Amino acid sequence: MRAFDGAASAPVRHGCAMLVQSDRSVPEPGAVMRKIVLMMSMSLDGYIEGPDREIDWHLVDDELHQHFNDVLKEMGAFLNGRVTYELMAGFWPTADADPHRSGPMIEYARIWRNMPKVVFSRTLEHADWHTTVVRDVVVDDILALKAQDGGDLALGGAALAAEFLRLNLVDEFRVYVHPILVGRGQRLFPDSDALTALRLIDSRRFGNGVVLLHYERPGAADR
Repeated sequence: MRAFDGAASAPVRHGCAMLVQSDRSVPEPGAVMRKIVLMMSMSLDGYIEGPDREIDWHLVDDELHQHFNDVLKEMGAFLNGRVTYELMAGFWPTADADPHRSGPMIEYARIWRNMPKVVFSRTLEHADWHTTVVRDVVVDDILALKAQDGGDLALGGAALAAEFLRLNLVDEFRVYVHPILVGRGQRLFPDSDALTALRLIDSRRFGNGVVLLHYERPGAADR
């Protein structure tokens, strides 16, 4: 997926159709599809943040941060909700200007700044740094976005992830389990009556005790 012609900001749209490189909103049968990858950190008891939205318990050292960089730099775009985007935009655009930042932080600042981003929000009116704002998650537009050339699409944010899960749009799960029990707060996965089988692709233990569990939906490569 190409960047948005170098634009610093983009107009608001109701769907993602303006990212598609043709007039079709649905990919042709048999087209090779990029994957939507949910990539999130959570506590052992399933929370991504505490009751006051605190995430200071996330254990991100240089080893884990470099791993994030290695995965994310191969992505084609970041898909986020407004809250996640605004948190990132408030820090990362200039983080590499501080010489005291670690090497992985400096590298990630450049990855984030240059990566195409799609923010799903009904209230955000403007976004910079190669970012497009869209109002709704439209299935046909997401499928067309997946059919474009480029890397996979990194999905972040619990509320947005819940909508993608509801619409059966998540292909892979990269869940980073931190060695802590938070007790209450924002859960990663919403309640659901659906039973979803997954296939384990990989797992990895990091030196700080964080464990990556990497799953995919069976048949995701064919969707």
